[in-house]
Amino acid sequence: MPPTLGPDAVGETGAMGETFTTEIQARYRDINLAGHVDNVEAVRVLDEARYEFLRFARLPGLPEGATGLLHGVDAGVSELVASQNIEYHSEMRFVPYQPFVAALWVSRIGRSSFTVSAELRVEAGGGPAAVWECVNVLWDHHAQSAWTISDAVRADLERYLGDPVAFRR
Repeated sequence: MPPTLGPDAVGETGAMGETFTTEIQARYRDINLAGHVDNVEAVRVLDEARYEFLRFARLPGLPEGATGLLHGVDAGVSELVASQNIEYHSEMRFVPYQPFVAALWVSRIGRSSFTVSAELRVEAGGGPAAVWECVNVLWDHHAQSAWTISDAVRADLERYLGDPVAFRR
């Protein structure tokens, strides 16, 4: 994993493409009565990190005022979640004022969909508490059909292209 960075930073380039790393503040609603992060809340934390990566992250090299990995999609196009897979590797205990650290990258690019892979850590430098893949379909709300990924958007996605998550299955 790249070094821990701030919420709008980009990690190092390695054998994979670049990895986007963000911190998501732990919330009291994330925990259950036993004091650990509920499995559904872990998915919500990952989804928040995914949304930041795709729509709001300030990534290097973008045109002035553009943010997020999907800055180049046409107006009226958004990403819809087609499927998600998650695997929990360790208990996620809630620690007040300690944000979760999520590392995200793109692991597959198709004609109108792509997969975001992620590792979620409870603390910087710790092992992944969960690994996740999320298939995103680009949807054109005006045409009511899938939007074909343009060359420009594909090039942005390819900057973050890496291996799929290693599930234990």
